[in-house]
Amino acid sequence: MADGVLDEAYERILATGPERDGWLSNHAPMAAEALARHGRGDVVHKWLDGYADRLEPRPRGVSPIAAQQWRDPLGDPVRTGDWLDYFERELALAPWREVLTRWWPRLLPGIAAGATHGVIRVGHAVRALIDAETAPRVAELGHGLAYWAARWQPLAPPGRGAYPTSDPRTALDAVPRVPDQRYGIRARLAQLADLPDWPATAGAVPNLPAVSGAEPGSAAGSAPDRLAAIVAAAVARHATHGYANPVMLVHAATAPNAVLRALPALPERLWEPSLAAAWAATAAVTAAYSPAEPRPVPDPAGDTESCTDSVHDAEQAAELFEVAARTTDPHAIKFADTALDVYAATGDPTTLRRARHCVHLVATDS
Repeated sequence: MADGVLDEAYERILATGPERDGWLSNHAPMAAEALARHGRGDVVHKWLDGYADRLEPRPRGVSPIAAQQWRDPLGDPVRTGDWLDYFERELALAPWREVLTRWWPRLLPGIAAGATHGVIRVGHAVRALIDAETAPRVAELGHGLAYWAARWQPLAPPGRGAYPTSDPRTALDAVPRVPDQRYGIRARLAQLADLPDWPATAGAVPNLPAVSGAEPGSAAGSAPDRLAAIVAAAVARHATHGYANPVMLVHAATAPNAVLRALPALPERLWEPSLAAAWAATAAVTAAYSPAEPRPVPDPAGDTESCTDSVHDAEQAAELFEVAARTTDPHAIKFADTALDVYAATGDPTTLRRARHCVHLVATDS
């Protein structure tokens, strides 16, 4: 994906800030990357034109952040401009992979930053950089890291119990719900500390389905495999539980997928803590926005038999993203992007049918 359209998009939004209206995320770089990734570079600039009224200027800095004094301004949105300047300097002095490796473990405990949009923006930027290392993509990584740092928000401390043997979908269904779901994400996440079951839930990363020869209770599969299974479970669960809050529950899937996209650029020593943090984020969003009961997923008439045809499945995959792109909704676009990652990994056509239902839910909720 080095055709230049994405770089042009990044250059267009370089002077914009990571938020608008005080706390809403700037989705332009993430949506542009997903559109370009799936062959819709032809609509990227038109999409940006339509999103332009939701962009705000890049915030100015207050006081430069010294290299050894990064802890104090961490999580201070007033210092967003300072963080943008800081990472611009960091990336000018060192290769982007080195900067990412240095800052990933510092930022990971605050994965809830910006309703998880900090890590999601970084994941999109890393995927683009793995494809092609260009100056606009390096600059976009800096913006993503700065946003994550400025909105850095730790979750209620999870426990450190043994990994359960349940699969990710079963584990998600067992996540306790926060009792008061009337307000925004910060108010909802604050309630996690009062949930008796939260430490055991968030501190125990679910296992993959049992592997032949594995020890009882052992963690089956590599960190990337287990993380991919969490993403797949969150995508599937959105179809049955997304009706209550379609947009926000999207992040239960897109946040861990952003972590998964970053793993190839990170040393393996960071994979396990990345898996743990991603699961905690997915569990937190699930606790904050899941309804009490699931709803059946409507299956379009005639899909049952034809969905076994590989040509038909490929057409359905292309159509899924096309439907999402036509909505112009950034969350619908990013959810379809993640669902297609799941489909590419699993080959399960059910993912495509259910994801189309989810895209409809998200688009009508925005």
